[in-house]
Amino acid sequence: MAKLYFKYGAMGSSKTASALIVKFNYEERGMKVWLIKPATDTRDGDDIIKSRIGLLAHCRAIDKTEDVYEVFKKEAGDVDAIICDECQFFTAEQIDGFRRIVDEDELPVLCFGLRTDFLTHSFPGSARLFEIADSISEIKTICECGSKATVNARISDDGRVVTEGAQVCLGGNDRYVAMCHRCWKKRINDERNTENENN
Repeated sequence: MAKLYFKYGAMGSSKTASALIVKFNYEERGMKVWLIKPATDTRDGDDIIKSRIGLLAHCRAIDKTEDVYEVFKKEAGDVDAIICDECQFFTAEQIDGFRRIVDEDELPVLCFGLRTDFLTHSFPGSARLFEIADSISEIKTICECGSKATVNARISDDGRVVTEGAQVCLGGNDRYVAMCHRCWKKRINDERNTENENN
């Protein structure tokens, strides 16, 4: 029976590498994969998914205005699975489209992405996946203190933790650091205390 999968993790947990490895495993067995991502993710080009360790593949970028189910019916062809990277950027309606593909077309849909943003707030796509996915699993990574990282700390150009701004700000290791919640809060407080002392 086909399922809707949500595999989530903090920045640097090798979500994209995992997605591309799953794609490879399907294809090694002679199966076809429809690899997609939200058009919001332009870091490595409009039609490329690339991991930090250098794995990459061409994909179909889906704009937030597109109906995922309609695009699937028109373009995917005869596939055995759908793999979605950066699924947090899909709309809730697009996630419902994945659910429809699983239910009506009996195809597995594997979604890889973040659970929360740099302020620990849910992304719309991730929130919807937590509500309707059949299988939810965490891809773990660690904070520099050794604890499990759960926060995607956004870092400013001057090296400070960012605590306000737009939910979406594309970047990799240059812009985000995975931290445990304790270290994230401590760093914010330490930076504020230092700023107050200097004023």
